[in-house]
Amino acid sequence: MTALIIIAVVAALVLWFISVQRKLVNVDEMCKNSLSQIGVQQSSRWDALTALAELVKSYNEHEYKTLMDVIAMRKPTDGTSSVEDVEAQEKAISGAIRQINVVAEQYPDLKANENYAKAMDSVNTYENQVRMSRMVYNDSVTNYNRMIRQIPDSFVASILHFAERKYLEVEQQKTSMPSMKI
Repeated sequence: MTALIIIAVVAALVLWFISVQRKLVNVDEMCKNSLSQIGVQQSSRWDALTALAELVKSYNEHEYKTLMDVIAMRKPTDGTSSVEDVEAQEKAISGAIRQINVVAEQYPDLKANENYAKAMDSVNTYENQVRMSRMVYNDSVTNYNRMIRQIPDSFVASILHFAERKYLEVEQQKTSMPSMKI
């Protein structure tokens, strides 16, 4: 009788351990997937920026070359990328957008170009999608980090070496309220 109770307890613990491991893997994969989604959106933004660079080419060859050099530094973001990789790509994209805006200010004809307006709309659309993907990633990381830190799941997480994940941060300049002065 005692042996049956011991076997039942051990079996219950093994089943619980397997259940927790499966939950941890599921949440970990959600984090990787949401990070990959950011990469998909960034890739689309890079493509839109390349189209904008082609438009800039007809106005200023030097600016075009500079933009293409920035675009050439692009690196793919996927589920194995680090938070730092994602942030570096965001900074590169932001720098290219700023450069294009400077060129557009210098050449009003470019700014008035219908293709330029469409390409900028695409960039803005993808930028919003990246913003949403970043929110999904941070939500996934919250669920994951909570799971690996809460007892009793934390025991299984530490045994299986599930490590805490970093959140994507917002650039400091984007956190302050913009001036509304006209």
